[in-house]
Order: sequence, then C-alpha cells, then structure tokens
Amino acid sequence: MTKWTPTHEAPEPLEGPVVPTIVGGTILWFVLFLVQLPFYGWFDDHGHTWWLWTCLAGAGLGLIGIWYVRGRDAAIRRDTAAGAEN
Repeated sequence: MTKWTPTHEAPEPLEGPVVPTIVGGTILWFVLFLVQLPFYGWFDDHGHTWWLWTCLAGAGLGLIGIWYVRGRDAAIRRDTAAGAEN
C-alpha cells in the first residue's frame, strides 16, 4: 500500500477577527447560562441540569480561549514586527 501525497499546495489558513469571535461566543454561553438559571427547578425535575452546566462550561472554556487567542495574536504581531525590522 502506498502513501497518498497531495498534488497541490495547501491553501493559506483563513484569518479573521479571532478575538472578537471568541469573546462573542463566551458572552453568548454565559448569557444562555443566566437565562436558564431561573428555571433550575424545572431542569432538575426533568433531569436536564446538564444544560445549565454545559453553558457554564462553555463560558469557562471561552475565558481560556480568550486568553489563548489574545496571546496568539500578540505572538503573531511580534513575529510580524521582528520580520519587518530585518
């Protein structure tokens, strides 16, 4: 069996507004958590409390994501500035 090799170059990765996208998603997860919080009793009665905790986990992981993408953007800017100096 031979290994498949691509016949063309891989496309450049798409870069967009990464930090605002992650911040928006994190806010959305937290808002969903807050909206569902008053109905905790109903969720508990029907065995759906995992919906609440999923939203809270999404918000928490989003905070980690914000920290990560801000560091990534800073590293890209530093690399670009260092390349411009040379």
